[in-house]
Amino acid sequence: MAFNLRNRSLLNLIDYSERELHFLLDLSRDLKRARYAGTERRHLVGKNIALIFEKTSTRTRCAFEVAAYDQGANVTYIDPTSSQIGHKETMKDTARVLGRMYDAIEYRGFAQATVETLARYAGVPVYNGLTDDYHPTQMLADVLTMREHSDKPLHEIRYAYLGDARNNMGRSLLLIGAKLGMDVRIAAPKALWPPAEHLEACRAIAATSGARLTLTEDPRAAVEHVDFIHTDVWVSMGEPLETWDERIDELLPYQVNRALLEAADNPRVRFMHCLPALHNAETKVGARLAERRPELAQGVEVTDEVFESPACIAFEQAENRMHTIKAVLVATLGER
Repeated sequence: MAFNLRNRSLLNLIDYSERELHFLLDLSRDLKRARYAGTERRHLVGKNIALIFEKTSTRTRCAFEVAAYDQGANVTYIDPTSSQIGHKETMKDTARVLGRMYDAIEYRGFAQATVETLARYAGVPVYNGLTDDYHPTQMLADVLTMREHSDKPLHEIRYAYLGDARNNMGRSLLLIGAKLGMDVRIAAPKALWPPAEHLEACRAIAATSGARLTLTEDPRAAVEHVDFIHTDVWVSMGEPLETWDERIDELLPYQVNRALLEAADNPRVRFMHCLPALHNAETKVGARLAERRPELAQGVEVTDEVFESPACIAFEQAENRMHTIKAVLVATLGER
């Protein structure tokens, strides 16, 4: 391997250099091509990985499981009701137990401090499948997807994120763009911008990488001439339903709709979403919101018109979760 990432955890992207991120992206591309060509080699035969999920999941769980199986590894899925975590046993003690049985641990949950505790005491690589602060495996998938849909070098790609920028997606998209020297625009009400300390850290990284970071309350200005427009649900897991009314009032001007796509003034602009997306009223949450706010029947953070259009590449983005997670597993656990 060009880089020795063996036994490294992936807790956020701050600890990974620009060249290490490029290596993981290149490895993701190579593993994806090998899977499609039927030439994939197994690098993780005999490895065992624990998957801890304190938050429900579709893409993260499936991506880790299929990536591990493709490479010959075994996984154990641990949900909030099937272990003693948080009931009779601390995460610190859990880490010291699982680290003796498994070669690596994935965690998807709430506090960033929890996944850091796992990594501190487990003695094996720990992967952040999502916390309230960061979503690093999603970022690798997002950048791989943008690279696949643009002929530009990464440092010339322009993308915008619209919505609640305090959440893990807003923070992480700002961070990875800063790391890779990209042109990143964050559009949100100022009260929903990332924390000041995170902005300061990203700006310090950008000063070295050459990234262009813009924060604005003007959604149309943010998307001007961008190559990609990202968004996410406006209320995160665990927040009460009452939060929706306030958040909708704040963020409705940032909805990704046909007019916003046209404001990019780029016929090749693509729409991205980490999913699940509230783009119609066909889910329980979507139906409840449409009942309270009829104007949302055709979508909340993104309209159905945009989501079902050729501009939407969210499902390729979802597939790339598997390929990029596989790259992380192979780079950190695989035999040379």
